[in-house]
Amino acid sequence: MASDILEWPAGRLDFSTGSIVMGILNVTPDSFSDGGQFLDANAAVAHGLAMAEAGAAIIDVGPESTRPGSEAVEADEQIRRAVPVIEKLAADSKVVISIDTRYPDVTAAAIDAGADMINDVTALADDRMAQLAADRQVPVVLMHMKGTPATMQQAPHYDDVVAEVLAFLLDRAERARCRGIAADRIFIDPGIGFGKTAEDNLELLRNLDRFVGSGYRVLLGTSRKRFIGRLTGRDVPADRVFGTAATVALAVAAGVSIVRVHDVPEMMDVVRVANALR
Repeated sequence: MASDILEWPAGRLDFSTGSIVMGILNVTPDSFSDGGQFLDANAAVAHGLAMAEAGAAIIDVGPESTRPGSEAVEADEQIRRAVPVIEKLAADSKVVISIDTRYPDVTAAAIDAGADMINDVTALADDRMAQLAADRQVPVVLMHMKGTPATMQQAPHYDDVVAEVLAFLLDRAERARCRGIAADRIFIDPGIGFGKTAEDNLELLRNLDRFVGSGYRVLLGTSRKRFIGRLTGRDVPADRVFGTAATVALAVAAGVSIVRVHDVPEMMDVVRVANALR
């Protein structure tokens, strides 16, 4: 059973009151919900600081869109987008900063700039990423994705989505441990919307207890996603706040450690109430 406090050389997270919030900071022109809003470094930093002030324990800086159908962005361009933002956030705030990337070169540059954590949608598919995480002694988020962002929504199929996703994550977590990453620094993420149908997403959400019961801390990202739009009839991602809130409350009740969201002030209210009830 993971302890309430996670500490590592560069950071600290406190789970003693329950779930915590990771704020999404996409420094991209094409993310599905907020693409282009924070391409300017000053605007990105201001938004990151505002999320931290609102209660986010982690700011997740994403320099590459991984929306369905998106194309890869070269490492040099990701570094150009992310590093100035991370440097300024690290200088102006003590909030934990996560780098949301699948590229080791981007990760290394981000950690050098002040990032404290790795969020990898490929679950350390690149062995260099695993070695980097072990050498730098930082926590990692291992996410499940079927295919790549460009292909993942092309008729995904599972015989048992919960069992298959969980088995994949446990295998990747074991590989991470074998490469020297401490178990308490490993988070698993079922990857809602990443190579899943709407019904797959709902089935994963109905079975969050199985992921929490694995012994690893769980991160969940449902914020503004398409399946919520289908359920609510909300075509505009920014209009899916209340639908997102329902999934966040469910996640907290299930014992998820981190919820990854766009709308930090609103979701902080949800998390505080749901933590108290739990």
